[in-house]
Amino acid sequence: MNRLLRKNYIFKSRFLLLFSLTFILQLGSLPELRAQIPGTQPEAEEPAEPEWPDDALGRRTPRSAVAGFFSAVAEKDYATAGEYFKVSEGEAEDALSEELARQLEILLNQRGQIMPYSWLSNNTEGRLDDDLPNHLDRVGTVTTSREDFDLLLEKVEGPEGGPLWLFSDQTIQYIQELSTLEDDLLLLHRIMPPVLEQYELWGATVGQWLAILLLAAFSYAVAWLIIQFFLYIIPLAWRRARTEPTAGVLKAFALPVKLYLAVWLFVMLSKEIGISIILRQRFSGITVVIGLLAFLILLWRLSEFLGTFSTNRMSSRGNISGVSVALFLKRAAKIAIVVFGIIAILGAIGVDITTGLAALGIGGLALALGAQKTIENFVGSVTLITDQPIRVGDFCKVGDTMGTVEKIGMRSTRIRTLDRTLVTIPNGEFSSSRIENYAHRDRFWFHPIIALRYETTPDQIRFLLVELRAILYAHPMVTSDPARVRFINLGADSINLEIFTYVKASTFDEFLEVKEDLLLRIMDVVGESGTGFAFPSQTIYFGKDTGLSKEKSKTAEEKVREWKQKGELQLPRFDPEHIKEIEDKIPYPPEGSAEQKQKGSGPAPNPQ
Repeated sequence: MNRLLRKNYIFKSRFLLLFSLTFILQLGSLPELRAQIPGTQPEAEEPAEPEWPDDALGRRTPRSAVAGFFSAVAEKDYATAGEYFKVSEGEAEDALSEELARQLEILLNQRGQIMPYSWLSNNTEGRLDDDLPNHLDRVGTVTTSREDFDLLLEKVEGPEGGPLWLFSDQTIQYIQELSTLEDDLLLLHRIMPPVLEQYELWGATVGQWLAILLLAAFSYAVAWLIIQFFLYIIPLAWRRARTEPTAGVLKAFALPVKLYLAVWLFVMLSKEIGISIILRQRFSGITVVIGLLAFLILLWRLSEFLGTFSTNRMSSRGNISGVSVALFLKRAAKIAIVVFGIIAILGAIGVDITTGLAALGIGGLALALGAQKTIENFVGSVTLITDQPIRVGDFCKVGDTMGTVEKIGMRSTRIRTLDRTLVTIPNGEFSSSRIENYAHRDRFWFHPIIALRYETTPDQIRFLLVELRAILYAHPMVTSDPARVRFINLGADSINLEIFTYVKASTFDEFLEVKEDLLLRIMDVVGESGTGFAFPSQTIYFGKDTGLSKEKSKTAEEKVREWKQKGELQLPRFDPEHIKEIEDKIPYPPEGSAEQKQKGSGPAPNPQ
């Protein structure tokens, strides 16, 4: 409990510290408040950027210049529209500017396209990340039978100072070369009834408004028919498309692709049949928003499908914790899609979202630092679900905790110990710990050490080795490979035999039953051998020292003297010829063993 209170206190302290720092930073960013706070005045302020009076026609930025030009054209004020061209002042030049405005409108009506307003720069310096000089900005294109040319705005200095963005000399030259085009060549003008051309609404005739609405409905109908056709044909040609998850993916793509195809058809056909550029420009922002919505709908439907598919798959496998993680990830993905969609749509309609993104970034950083343990535990839970080192119901050992897994949650995992207590381990700590899972073993290791009394004779040991191995080979619940019984060492107070084998049991209780039976049989065999189990003890013998054997010592000394006289003393190392003479001369297996009887007496043959 104290540990939880301490963590809660630390979390609150971090949050209050981050909130205070954020508030101070925001407070210090306000000039009028910064001036009233002692010690916050900068020593030397940077010179402010020069400010110019607002241009009456709004030509300070590329976006406002294009918007002002179309506003003048929509009102048929070609004199004002001519002010957006880079021409000299004078009566002849004024007439030229008006004619340029009319011709540009005709060109755009026939085969031109202007970028949506949100794509145009709203900065007095224009776009600096394109491949054009800094004083030029691309705002649209015009397609001709010979080539395509860009509509460029050029930054010039205004009469009152400051930049003005006007249609460039190069654009004026292209317009003059194509000035022979007539607006009557447009398909829509040839088929439109005159009565629909008499009245205008928001810069376009009633016929144009009716045509664009019918075109939008026609584009969506064509897109719907195309998508339905493919949804019918693909399952017939591809069998996998009839089953999940392929069928679900196709359904997820159907609506977004339909919307995107409808938008593409609408934009292409509106330019081909001659919808007014004024009307097309009004709908350009809507088409961009619909395109973004199509992409967002695709992400939403894919997240919904993947979440539902994963949930059903984990439910069928009984993975309840996996279902929780899948649902959480699906909700998190949908929230992220909504946030991303709002930001993208606001940017598409021209709203400056820089300040909002900065605030969101600071808030996200504060949240991430304050909830780092929560995030760590969530990542740990995802790791446990995907890697699956344990499952609910498994008996495992995590660190010093041993027990049965009862629940794998979003934040922690619960283990029921052998003392029937419930231990809760945070998933971040759990996933980084050493996990020993006993539930997945196929066999149980049986390896007792038999400690015998030192009074045990070698023949008694041989008897035990044979009889104990016979038990392992004969027992139906013990694997025959390996089934090992070996005399391993002479201990401090016992003679030790090692048994090494595996028990073919499916549960721990069954293993204990077999282990019990094997230990009882081992005790019977040890009793039959005439020896017994050793106790940790010491034995003190009192006896008279008989001294060394003079005869054996004399025999050994004479033997060494003989080796020296003949030059056959094998020290400091053996003579290679002598090694060849005695090599493999000891009979093994020992005499009297059943294995030697099968192989025959005598030394083992040299493999070389």
